[in-house]
Amino acid sequence: MNIIEVLLLAVALSIDACIVSFSYGLSIKEKRLKNALLLAGYTGFFQALMPVFGYYLADFVKVFILPYSKLIVFLIFAILGIQFIKDAITQKEDSINTECLSAGCLFIVAVATSIDAFSAGISLLLSNTKFLIPIILFGIITFINSVLGFFITEKLKKLNTKILQISGGCILIGLALYTILA
Repeated sequence: MNIIEVLLLAVALSIDACIVSFSYGLSIKEKRLKNALLLAGYTGFFQALMPVFGYYLADFVKVFILPYSKLIVFLIFAILGIQFIKDAITQKEDSINTECLSAGCLFIVAVATSIDAFSAGISLLLSNTKFLIPIILFGIITFINSVLGFFITEKLKKLNTKILQISGGCILIGLALYTILA
């Protein structure tokens, strides 16, 4: 792969993380910079790490994970979306849900948004592309797009928190459906 192909692949791989960050940005009102950077750090790191796994474990892992990858991503996004909606309905207007900002939740989100990067690692191997520069670009571009996705919501900050959180949940459920149907 040449550098243009790698950059286009990096942007394509970062879209899931950008959408998830947008969903988070809709409902998170406090410590926005810290939370945006935390989310972007997790997603960017795993977007860079998963291709390494794909590159080195292609034959072993693809037999177990790839047949179920769409289902795994679907379940993770659907559960997160339902949780966003449930929390919006059950919590008081002034309270904020930080449950999905725990290390465990961010780990799950990061893995879910980077499963397709595992396949990219296999592609790098099959195309005889050295993986150092692509994985760095995958991580950096995902980090940037995740932060951008989170802060695009600044234009929507005057809207009702519950509506924004329900919207974020609906986006995650939509992403889950898109993943399983695509």
